[in-house]
Amino acid sequence: MYQLYGHQNSGAAAVEAALELCEIAYRFIDVEASTEAAQALEKLNPLKQIPTLQLPDGSILSESAAILIHLGLTFPRSKLLPYEAAKRDQVIRGLAYIVSNCYAAIGIIDYPERWLAEADESSRQNLIAGARTRLHWSWEVFADEFSAELYLGDEKPGALDVLAAVVTRWAGSREHLRSTRPGFFAWLERIDRHPTLAPVFARHWPG
Repeated sequence: MYQLYGHQNSGAAAVEAALELCEIAYRFIDVEASTEAAQALEKLNPLKQIPTLQLPDGSILSESAAILIHLGLTFPRSKLLPYEAAKRDQVIRGLAYIVSNCYAAIGIIDYPERWLAEADESSRQNLIAGARTRLHWSWEVFADEFSAELYLGDEKPGALDVLAAVVTRWAGSREHLRSTRPGFFAWLERIDRHPTLAPVFARHWPG
């Protein structure tokens, strides 16, 4: 059985959503629920990053894009990744884009002191503001560049859909996109309502 290490309101939601789309058994381990769970994660992943996925054979995968690609290749009927090579290449490109441009900026916004030699409050706030501006612009570029690869409503959502739907929830990205890219914002809301994904998102973002 797959074992997914994560916690509420985290990137683990994207992997949990993908596991649901694959229709396979898994166990979600909340690393904030107990000291034992947190220690188990640290043994598997010294960086203590989430999501971390333990495969049925005991091997470990980290990094959201890598996990989603693994699931898409291992369970092709899930349609997490397109069958056609050219389309699959663009989805993988989109996953890499989100991780390198959007996820990375959120890490700076959440932990600015990690990127500062002297983390005085003025420097922290300046770095946060700059990273947020860059993040919101990166989502505008994503909306313009990758709209052809996204779920249209009459097919199953894929890996790119679930990762975008999760990562846009942070740092005011949805609010920004509502006004700057309303079509993309509406697409995100369709993903939120998908019957397979909605229960997962409700567990991570109740209310």
